[in-house]
Amino acid sequence: MPSHHSNGAAKASLGQLRYIPISYDSDSPDSSARALILALRPEWSSPKSNIEFTPFKDGITNTLLKAVNRKEGLSEDEIDQEAVLLRAYGHGTDVLIDRHRETQNHELLMNHGLAPELLARFDNGMIYRYIRGTATQPADLRIPAIYLAVARRLAQWHATVPCIYESRAQKNGTNGIVNGSHEITIENAAPGKPFPNVWSVMQKWIFALPTETETQRARQTLLQEELTKLIEELSQRPGLGDNGLVFAHCDLLSGNVIIEPRGSTSANREDGHKTEVSFIDYEYATPSPAAFDLANHFAEWGGFDCDYNALPTRTQRVEFIREYIRTYFSLVPNKLDGKGEETEAQKLLAEVDVFRGVPGFYWGIWALIQATISHIDFDYAEYAEIRLGEYWGWREATKCVADSTPRELSLREKRWAQLD
Repeated sequence: MPSHHSNGAAKASLGQLRYIPISYDSDSPDSSARALILALRPEWSSPKSNIEFTPFKDGITNTLLKAVNRKEGLSEDEIDQEAVLLRAYGHGTDVLIDRHRETQNHELLMNHGLAPELLARFDNGMIYRYIRGTATQPADLRIPAIYLAVARRLAQWHATVPCIYESRAQKNGTNGIVNGSHEITIENAAPGKPFPNVWSVMQKWIFALPTETETQRARQTLLQEELTKLIEELSQRPGLGDNGLVFAHCDLLSGNVIIEPRGSTSANREDGHKTEVSFIDYEYATPSPAAFDLANHFAEWGGFDCDYNALPTRTQRVEFIREYIRTYFSLVPNKLDGKGEETEAQKLLAEVDVFRGVPGFYWGIWALIQATISHIDFDYAEYAEIRLGEYWGWREATKCVADSTPRELSLREKRWAQLD
């Protein structure tokens, strides 16, 4: 599969972002949000201003507020043109997310016309321009016009946005702990792969798991053994992009998919009659196999309720992947004819099938950590068990194929195997 873009100038082109030395306070949401907005937009303090905040409830990690100045005489379109989004990070999530890297991701995507203008960062969040459109719900992801639009936009990310890598602090060693630190183990989680990547992210999270009880320590040991197996089995597989890695979203749930309004002036719109989408929230974006990003998105068709009957059938996955491949190869130097596109589509379909159990492992670890740090009213512990159950179900299904021993497949595995 082709190699088409590099780290290079992308990192060097990222500029300095305005910093506001104020925090959002969930105990005083209106006053702290107002202070942040007025620091950014002091003109909104005029007597004619009428600042309003609208919360968005789709996420289970951060606080997201839309801020508008509803001045008299302005139309809704005019109000939205000046609207901004204030996103405050969830409590304790720095253990999960590299916030400096998130800012880099946003700037990089902005430079490629794939993210709204990033206006400022503050002590525990960032402010960016509001994207006009409608956030999808899980059921919307099953609408062909929408999932084909997602396929096109995701292919555009993977084909045109360069990965940002970091130089390793030390290069002498690919496993173990150096000077009592986990850093080397994390950086070299996937031998030979540039850092960071989705494998190093999972390694970091496993080290962050709670270990206060014997049960917790045993679980960490088990999950470490499983990650080691996953890396051995999957990390060196060939794939799209340099080093088999692309700039991946890694959190493409419905709330992060925005349906653009009709008549949008998207620079990349091919056809005014096609549905087009944008993606938001780039905190988990990292170099990853394209197959993981697709498998993760397909898992999100079931929403937070993990409704496995809503997952895409094989026929739907084929349709999505064909649209993805057609778009991807229209944007890279290695152009293909129809036969070549179909060959690549079948290869990626098989890769996504191989990776289908990894998102459950990824989000299962994440949820175990969230269960100990989050102040949001969500049952992370139960969610962790559900998502890890998807991983174990996949392991059982692969054993069934490997040793030809009949086993009862999990509901998720049955749905994944369904043709139509």
